[in-house]
Order: sequence, then structure tokens, then C-alpha cells
Amino acid sequence: MTRERQAVFWFVGFTVALVSLHLLSSILLPFVAGMAVAYFLDPVADWLEERKFSRALATTVILLAFFVLAGGLLTLLFPLLQRQVVDLVKMVPGIIESIRMEAIPWLERLIADLPPETMEDIRNAAKDFAGKAVKWITNVAAGVWSGGVAFFNMLSLLVITPVVAFYLLRDWDLITAKIDSWLPRQPAPTIRAQFLEIDKTLAAFVRGQAMVCLTLSLIYGVGLTVVGLKSGLLVGLGAGVISFIPYLGAATGMTVGLCIALFQFSEWVPIAIVVGIFLFGQTLESYVLTPRLVGDRVGLHPVWIIFVLLAGGALFGFTGVLMAVPVAAVIGVLVRFAIERYLDSPLYHGAADGGDDAGADA
Repeated sequence: MTRERQAVFWFVGFTVALVSLHLLSSILLPFVAGMAVAYFLDPVADWLEERKFSRALATTVILLAFFVLAGGLLTLLFPLLQRQVVDLVKMVPGIIESIRMEAIPWLERLIADLPPETMEDIRNAAKDFAGKAVKWITNVAAGVWSGGVAFFNMLSLLVITPVVAFYLLRDWDLITAKIDSWLPRQPAPTIRAQFLEIDKTLAAFVRGQAMVCLTLSLIYGVGLTVVGLKSGLLVGLGAGVISFIPYLGAATGMTVGLCIALFQFSEWVPIAIVVGIFLFGQTLESYVLTPRLVGDRVGLHPVWIIFVLLAGGALFGFTGVLMAVPVAAVIGVLVRFAIERYLDSPLYHGAADGGDDAGADA
């Protein structure tokens, strides 16, 4: 098979796989979650195998411990977070009313100074906005059924994910060996080297970023609770969890926390402390946590991570968000590999025999 036909074969295969993923995105969530659990627990299973555990027994012990720990943590946190969610929902109308009372006098003064033609433009814009708002409300009403579907997706996540994780973790070595046997023989060593680099990049990033999110969740949650902010633990944990998207966690947490603080406190000191907690957390993340726990060797730029998260969410929904970081790691490794090949090729050096002629010319 010529190189051209090989390229066509791989391009068609990649296109078919991408289209299939898009068509099946509504049912992929429990399988992607189960694969992620199996991938990150495989080193633990290998460690137990080295200590004379059978693979099936090691898989059973690991998954039982994992899901019992996760379930126990949720059981402990759920009642507290449930109360804070209720309190936050109760506060929302008051926060909106406070903002309205503060904004109306300012808007009235602003309108009084505007010329008539500007006011006409504002009225037209308001009409357009009203039409879009009605359309949005209609879409929300139509999405009630999709909310029911989301419930069944969550149910399938709770039921199917442990099953998928068990079988994938039990047969992980067999699956990887079988895939390895399908690789084209000549480029197989190069492909294995790139998969190894992808594995190192992905594991280092997720492990380091998980530690960053956990640390920030503790800082935000404990700090806001000590200040006495209502629903502070909920806001802090939420801001820490979404900190895997660079800067979004601190920005979202600060916005929500500041709105609650302005509504709750009459003095400026606790409000300033709330802002200071998030500024401290963001500074700590940028200059200490991310450099030490994630590091530059991972090679995933924050802008690239934000882009793939948004693209994954737009294409595949929540499943795409889960797949975004692995895809970013794969593309990052392959792009670096392609650039290395390019820099060592005649396309870069401009000579038929590559780097030798380039060195002679120098």
C-alpha cells in the first residue's frame, strides 16, 4: 500500500470515528466515565498484581474501595451542601432586588443625560432583547423533556459506570496488548513511543490539576466559611472544582461570593476579605500550585485547555468536556512530534539530505 493510500485510509477512519462519536454522544457519558476510572486505577491494579493478587480480585477490591470512599464522601457532604443550596436559592431574589434598587437611580440619571436619538436606539435594542428572551424561555420550556432525559443519563451513569469500569480495569492489559498487535509493524515503535508520551502527559496533568483543585477547594471553602459567608462552603468547593479551567474558578467564585457578601454584610471589611480570599487563591495557584504540582513539562497551555474544553462541550456536551483534556494531551504530543520531524526534514533545512548540508553550508 502506497503512502497516499495509507493517508487516505487513516483519514477516512478518523472521520468515521469522529462522526460516530458525535452521533452517539448522548449515550457515551457512562462509558467515558468508566474508561477514565479504569485508566487511572490501572497502576493500582498492577501494583496489587505484583503482590500476588489475581487481576479479578485486585479489580474488585480497588473498585469497591473507590466507590465506597466516593459514596461516603458524598453522603457526608450532601446534607450540608443541600442546606447551603437551599439558602442560596432563597437569597437570589433578595440579591436581585438589591442590585435593582442600586441600579435604578444610576440608570435614571444616565437616561436623563442621553439625547433622544440614543434613547430610540436603546428602545429598539430592548425590543430585540425581549424577542430573544421570549425565544430563550420557549427553548427552556421545550428542554423540560431533555431534563428528564438528563435524569436517565445520570441514572445510567450511576449504574453503568461501575460495570464498565470493572470490565475495562480487569481486561486493561489484554485490551492494550490486542490494540498493540493491530499496529502497523514498521511504524509500531514510533507509535508506542508517542502513546507512552501521551500517557505521561495525561497522567501528570490530571494528577497535578486534581491536587490544585483540591487545595483551592479547601482554601476557598474553609476561608469563606470562617468569614461567615452564607453558602460559603458551597461557593468555595464549586470554585475549587471548576478551577481545572484556568482562571474560571476564581472569577466565578469571586463574582458569586461578592454578590452574596454585598447582600449579607453591611461593613466593607468582610466584603474585602471575601475578595482577598479569591485573589490569594488565584495568586497561589499561578505562582506556587500549578508550577509545582503540574509544571511546564506537561506542555498543555492554559489557552489550549480553555479552547478544547469549550470545543468539546459544543460538540459533545458534558461528555465532550470529560474527553477534552485527553484529546488536548493527544493533540499536543502529536503536534510536538510533527514539529520535531519537520525541524529535522528537508522542508525545514531546504536541502535534499537534511541537516548535513545545512551544517556544511554553515
